[in-house]
Amino acid sequence: MLNAITDVPGIRVGHASDLEAKTGCTVILCEEGAVAGVDVRGTAAGTRQIDSLNPLHLVNEVHAVCLAGGSAFGLDAGGGVVKFLEEQGKGLDILTVRIPIVPTAIIFDIFFGDNKVRPDKEMGYQACLNCSSEKVDEGSVGVGTGATVGKLFTTKQAMKGGVGTASARLPNGAVVGALAVVNAFGDVIDGKGEIIVGARAAEDSGELVNSAERIKDGGVQREFLPGESTTLGVIATNCRLSKEQATKIAQMAQDGIARATDPAHSLFDGDVTFALSLGNKDADVNTIGRWGAELIAESIQRAVREADGFGIVPAYRDLKKGK
Repeated sequence: MLNAITDVPGIRVGHASDLEAKTGCTVILCEEGAVAGVDVRGTAAGTRQIDSLNPLHLVNEVHAVCLAGGSAFGLDAGGGVVKFLEEQGKGLDILTVRIPIVPTAIIFDIFFGDNKVRPDKEMGYQACLNCSSEKVDEGSVGVGTGATVGKLFTTKQAMKGGVGTASARLPNGAVVGALAVVNAFGDVIDGKGEIIVGARAAEDSGELVNSAERIKDGGVQREFLPGESTTLGVIATNCRLSKEQATKIAQMAQDGIARATDPAHSLFDGDVTFALSLGNKDADVNTIGRWGAELIAESIQRAVREADGFGIVPAYRDLKKGK
């Protein structure tokens, strides 16, 4: 076991990163098709081609999920994934053509690096070329390259977010894996409720502020830009699920975001979770959903622990060095 979403048979993951512009994208490939569900909890989400995940929609499978930086501009990365899959002959078989179904979601990272450079079709295509079923790089790579967390006082007093992954094998041989990118408005907390990274008291300070408590006290007021924060998650399993069941598991995965970020699902977050079913193992939806939420929380915590602030904002490792 790699403790990664790639422990689920049929899942491959690839990153493409622009370390100069500080943005990137991540692709979760399931080329042979996966039953999928989605839950959009954020009020400022940016997505492409997620209608097909609705249980009432005719299409019953997807072939990849693309997660990208660049805000709405980054949705173009999904086009590169579609191009790659078409070239591989993968997609929904419609008479003489195969149409790849690639739900895509984005984070807002354009205040962190060069806001004129965004993930595009070429970057999405490159992420597909980089896909592997092996260990998944975590931290400030792919879609996590420009991610930040703790934006109570703007990005200048934030800390570094990133991308992380985790997995579990159940006694019956079922596997559940998760991948998450955390670019949250709120702080990231551990299993004991302690803040790991988050908003800082000042630009030159490593002192953490409890964002949730400050908001409850009504002591913070500033003009927020809608959509400047988002956490995205993907659950995958080798269990057999219907679209309705996958949708429920995507809903339950949002609990993992709420466990690992505080506050979660704010007015300024665009949180979206996906669930993918690729196998034929028997599944209890409550069991898979419970594991999915736990693994999303673990992925978020791993993301920030592996992150690199690039000298722009502090990362978890920087605070640890200062102690």
